[in-house]
Amino acid sequence: MPSRKKTSGRNRVLVGGAALAVVGAGVVGTVAANAADSTDAVPAAAPVAARGGELTQSTHLSVDAATKAARAALDAAEKDGRQVSVAVVDRNGNTVVTLRGDGAGPQSYESAERKAYTAVSWNAPTSELAKRLAQAPNLKDIPGTLFLAGGAPVTAKGAPVAGIGVAGAPSGDLDERYAQAGAAALGR
Repeated sequence: MPSRKKTSGRNRVLVGGAALAVVGAGVVGTVAANAADSTDAVPAAAPVAARGGELTQSTHLSVDAATKAARAALDAAEKDGRQVSVAVVDRNGNTVVTLRGDGAGPQSYESAERKAYTAVSWNAPTSELAKRLAQAPNLKDIPGTLFLAGGAPVTAKGAPVAGIGVAGAPSGDLDERYAQAGAAALGR
C-alpha cells in the first residue's frame, strides 16, 4: 500500500477556502447573469400623497420645553432635599428627556418613565388613576404603566401632549407635587 502524506490543518483550510471561493464565484455569476436577463423587473413605486382628510395633526412638546419641565421638577425636589428621577414623555409615550438626580435610587429612573407614560396615556394624574384600581384591578397589567402617585399629564387645547413622572421621594404625594411643579413651569 502506498504511503500517504499527512496534510497539515493549514493546508486543508487553504484548499477548502479556495474550493468555496470557486463555487461562490459560480453562484454569484449565475445569479448576476439571470438578473441581467430578466425582462419582468418591477419599476420602483412612486411616492403616494395622502389626501388631507386622511391625516391628523398632533401637538408635541419641544425638547427644550420637556427639559425645562424636567429641570423644574428636579429643582423642586432638590429644594426639599429629595433625590428623585424625572421623566418627560411625549403624546405617544416616547421618552423625550429623563433626569436622574444625584443620589436617586436605581429603581426611580424606570418608575419615573412609567408614571409619565401612565399619566399621558389616561390624561390624568397617576394618583387619581391609582384610585381606579379598586374598581378595575386589571389596569395594573397594562404593559409600561405604573399606577402610583407621581405622574402628571400636560395638555394643550384640552388634549394630552406629554406626561411628567417623578419617582424616588419618600411618598407618591411628594413625587406628584414635583411632577406638578414641572408641568406648571410650562405655563410660565
